[in-house]
Amino acid sequence: MASSVFTFPNPVNDYAARSTAGLVVIFAVVTIVVDHPVLYALLALGFLLRVLSGPTLSPFGQLSVRVIVPKIWRKTKLVPGPPKRFAQTIGLTLTTLALILSLVGAGVAAQIVVGLVVVAATLEAVLGFCLGCTVFGFLQQRGVIPESVCEACNNINLAQRGTA
Repeated sequence: MASSVFTFPNPVNDYAARSTAGLVVIFAVVTIVVDHPVLYALLALGFLLRVLSGPTLSPFGQLSVRVIVPKIWRKTKLVPGPPKRFAQTIGLTLTTLALILSLVGAGVAAQIVVGLVVVAATLEAVLGFCLGCTVFGFLQQRGVIPESVCEACNNINLAQRGTA
């Protein structure tokens, strides 16, 4: 059971990823406005849960998969999972940094870092452009990420990553 819970899906419904990104944008903006360590911690926790299990343990992921996609989008577009997980890991890294900055009293710096998350998540939600996926493709093309990590990603074309 634990192994199935802690598995990132591959492939991923791009519309679910976009919906989750939209929810992240809303929560991240609230976090910036309120500027409280608990909100930074919850934002980082959401990314951690998505890195560990995709939508399985994530409230935003569950809302996207169970409600938003079937009731609003009503579409499926399957994309490789490893680049999405990589993007979630970048979000986890940035939100953890923001949490640490907030805890040491550097609230403005924490807000700026979460602002970067808002930009990336907005690109994903509105345009279907996954910045983390683009970085993943760039790193894979240069051999930093081995092709074996994502055989389905071998054809990632950086010029086409922004198409929805």
